Amino acid sequence: MTQPPPPHQPPQPGYGYPPPPPQPGYGYPPPPSGPGYGPPGAQPNPYAQQPPAPPAQPPAYGVQPPAGYAPQPHNPYAQPAPPVPGTQPGYGYPGPGQPPTAPMTPRPVPGGGRRNTTLFIVVAAVAAIALIVGGGIWYAGSAGDDSHSHDPVSSAGQTGSAGGGSGGPVSGGGGKEKAPADPAAKVLFKVPLPTTDDTVVTSGSWLTDTVYAKSGIAEITGYDPVRGTRLWTVKLPGPICAASDHVNDDGRTAVTFQPKMPAKGSSEGCSQVAAIDLAAGKRLWTKSAKSGDYPVTFENVTVAQHTVAVGSTDGGAAFDIDSGKALWQPKAGDSCADDGYGGGARLVAVRKCGVSSSRKLHIQNIDPKTGKVISEYTMPDGVEYASVVSTDPLVVAADVGDAAGDGSGVSDYFSIDGRTGALLARIAAPSDTYGGRCDGITRVEGCNQVVAGNGRLYLMTEPHDGQAQYSRTNEIVAFDLRTGKPTGQRAEAGDGYTLSPLRMDGGNLLAYNAPPYNKGGQVVSIDGGTFKVTKLLENPAERSVHTAETSLLPEYAEVLFGKGRLYMSAQFAHKRDRTYDQEYLVMAFGTDG
Repeated sequence: MTQPPPPHQPPQPGYGYPPPPPQPGYGYPPPPSGPGYGPPGAQPNPYAQQPPAPPAQPPAYGVQPPAGYAPQPHNPYAQPAPPVPGTQPGYGYPGPGQPPTAPMTPRPVPGGGRRNTTLFIVVAAVAAIALIVGGGIWYAGSAGDDSHSHDPVSSAGQTGSAGGGSGGPVSGGGGKEKAPADPAAKVLFKVPLPTTDDTVVTSGSWLTDTVYAKSGIAEITGYDPVRGTRLWTVKLPGPICAASDHVNDDGRTAVTFQPKMPAKGSSEGCSQVAAIDLAAGKRLWTKSAKSGDYPVTFENVTVAQHTVAVGSTDGGAAFDIDSGKALWQPKAGDSCADDGYGGGARLVAVRKCGVSSSRKLHIQNIDPKTGKVISEYTMPDGVEYASVVSTDPLVVAADVGDAAGDGSGVSDYFSIDGRTGALLARIAAPSDTYGGRCDGITRVEGCNQVVAGNGRLYLMTEPHDGQAQYSRTNEIVAFDLRTGKPTGQRAEAGDGYTLSPLRMDGGNLLAYNAPPYNKGGQVVSIDGGTFKVTKLLENPAERSVHTAETSLLPEYAEVLFGKGRLYMSAQFAHKRDRTYDQEYLVMAFGTDG
């Protein structure tokens, strides 16, 4: 079993996320002497040390690691290699020898899908362009953004699709998050990390108008969004394995979990799926599924409208979120299986057909009530895993030919017409140029720090040298989802900061701005039309607050923002050494309270 991380670090993150940065992160120089930062002659700052690269995807509590489990994740905090003279393309643009944005020739849908559906896919020709501004390169660059009537925010921060379809002219505005008169925030409440002698999954956090809910060890707790008082607790018989990234219009979501607490070093299997009513604070029902005579272990779960869908290597199952009625179940002996689903306003299945040597991967837009295929796109040969970034607009990510090489799970994004299944654009995202991570192996919706909406794909660039000595910074850039071309828009993080896309807010993009050593983090709104950056919140720079905040950065934690409040939470609880700084399951910030 994977050993818990060393003291003073968050638990080793799963789903291919990178390791935590050295506190307080991003490779900045030691903090200066003075009040709040230590006296002169203090011990050398451990923050400047590079973090070790642990194996990706640590297993959940009691779950044995999969075969071949040893990939080394990319370290986004490492110094970039010096450019070759005369070949530097500029940040945010593919370098020499890297493929530009390009279309992919699709094939007619084979008969091995969920149903025999023949689609003729028309592909628009796509060409990459570079916009030269002032003698330099202008960037040639979910999290999905599916609609909900009362705009709940989930683990993936998904809410409010603007523009609906893919590509075309866009405009900003229409967001519900407004800049306060003073963005200076304070800590609203903190929840200590649960005590455990092992590493336990605590994935899952949701925000509605009335509650902030967070998974703990074999439980889900609802908190008052401002005061942090405990409103309710839903107990589960075993540890949570996966949590839906979505809340439906009725404030309901879903999780998978083990049927009982396993003995250390063993697993009871993630065979249970439950619907959770976040408004009432109760478990509505619990179900399981079988493949032949054996219970199915579910790797992922999602919610689309009134459907809970769970995927596995044995196939997929779906249940009515209100009643628990089975809508479909895995079929024993089927040569095709639903590996997982993307949810929200629509339901998208990632379906595998055939054996590994000749496997085909199909992206299917399906009816959430019946499972009937509405449209289908077949991924390129050699792609065995895919992640759903967004279902509306439909965008998936894949590591084609293992080209990423950094553990991010992404080399290309595919923009697909959800109505016809036509490929609109294939957008190359070289790992040495762009950030964002996806894990199609165990979580079909496991994308982080990438957002699709408003007809655009928003990507963060990899950190690069800032203007000040030792400083690092980055940008967010945009691609047109219909053509695959860069829009020429970019938003700068600012010297010492690092921007990560969070979610759409109407026609605007919300982003978290990770801080340098002497500042607090920020949440900003980026206008979808002008790309003007507006600060919505700025956290305290106080040392103890800063240390805790930078242990919950978006690379390896869950970050939600709504109604002017920021919630940062851990995806794992782990054994701690009490001699080190306090660690938190949840930290909430806001300008109110």
